[in-house]
Amino acid sequence: MIIGVPKEIKTNENRVALTPAGALELSKRGHRVFIQTTAGEGSGFPDHLYEQAGAQILPSIEAVYEQAEMIIKVKEPIEAEYGLIKEDQLLFTYFHFASYEPLTKAMIASKAVCLAYETVELSDRSLPLLVPMSEVAGRMAVQEGAKYLEKPIGGRGVLLGGVPGVQPGKVLILGGGVVGTQAAKMAAGLGAQVTIMDISLPRLRYLADVMPANVQTVYSNEYNIRQYIEEAHLIIGAVLIPGAKAPNLITRDMLKKMHAGTVLVDVAVDQGGCIETCRPTTHTDPTFVIDDVVHYCVANMPGAVPYTSTIALTNATLPYAVQLAEKGWKKACKDSAPLCKGLNVVNGKVVYKGVADAFGLPLHEVEEVLS
Repeated sequence: MIIGVPKEIKTNENRVALTPAGALELSKRGHRVFIQTTAGEGSGFPDHLYEQAGAQILPSIEAVYEQAEMIIKVKEPIEAEYGLIKEDQLLFTYFHFASYEPLTKAMIASKAVCLAYETVELSDRSLPLLVPMSEVAGRMAVQEGAKYLEKPIGGRGVLLGGVPGVQPGKVLILGGGVVGTQAAKMAAGLGAQVTIMDISLPRLRYLADVMPANVQTVYSNEYNIRQYIEEAHLIIGAVLIPGAKAPNLITRDMLKKMHAGTVLVDVAVDQGGCIETCRPTTHTDPTFVIDDVVHYCVANMPGAVPYTSTIALTNATLPYAVQLAEKGWKKACKDSAPLCKGLNVVNGKVVYKGVADAFGLPLHEVEEVLS
C-alpha cells in the first residue's frame, strides 16, 4: 500500500502521525511510505531519519495526498485540506466528527473512507488509540492548570501543593476515565486535595482503592457538582462519550458560584466540551476569562509536548496501520471488530451512530459499506 504522512497544519500542532521507527516497520513489509518534508521536525524527527527508515520525502502536502492510498494523520483535516482528499482514499486520524458539522459534511462530500482513532474500541469498551493522548492530556491538564492559577496570569494565586502551615489547593475532576485518572495522579503528586466525580460506582470503587489518601471520590450529579465548585481552585473537565458530543456538566450560571481566579481546564473541548462556556483555544492564545473565571480550552493539548506525544501515539496506532496496509481497509475491518468500530464516514455514508445523531443525518449500517 502507498501510505502518506502530511505535515500537520492545524495551529500550533507539532506532532506527526508516524515516527521513523513506524516508517521502518511499514517499509520493511513492502509498503511505500511518503513523508511530507519537515513533517517530523516539530517532534524532533528530521527528514533524514525517515529516509534512513526507508521512507521517501515529498516536497508538498499536495504531493502526499495525490500519491497516497492511506493518509495517516494526527488531527482532523482542516478546510485547506478538504479539496486534497480523494474518493476512496483512507484517512486514519482523530476526527471528533460530532463536535464539528462542517468537517462531517466535507468528509461526506469527499466520499473518502474516514476511520477515526477515537472510536476504535476493544471488547472491554476501552479506546486504545485515544488512551495515549488522553494520558498526556490528563497529566498536562494539571500542569497547565497549576500555571494559570498564578496571579500574574489571571489565577487566584494558589500553589496546588501548599506549604507547611498553608492548606494545599483543591482540584475537582469531572470524569474518572483515563484523563481523570492521570490528572488525579498528577494533582495528588503535587500535594493537592483532589476530588474525582464519576457516574460509575464500580469505577469510583476502583479509584478509591488505588488512589493515595489525598484523593477522594464523589458520585457525579448536578447537586454535588454545584457544591464542590464553590471551593475548588482548579476544575478539570474529563468526560468522554465515544464518538458523541460531551454533555455540559458545568453551565454558565454555575460560574457565579466560583471564586474569582478559579481555573477551568476542559480536556473534552475537542468533543464539544463538558463546560458550557468553553470554546476551543490554541497554544498561542490558550485562555479567556468569563465572570472572573479563567478558561483553558486548548483542543490539541498533547501538541505542546510533541516528542512524547508522537512516540506514544505511534506506539498505539502502528499495529492497526499495519493491518490496514496489509489487508486493505475492508478486510481489516471485517477481521477486526475494534477497527470496524473506527469507521465513521465511508464513501459519503455516515456509519457511526454518534455522528449521525449529532447532526440528524441518516445512519447506514456498517455492513452495507463492507459488503
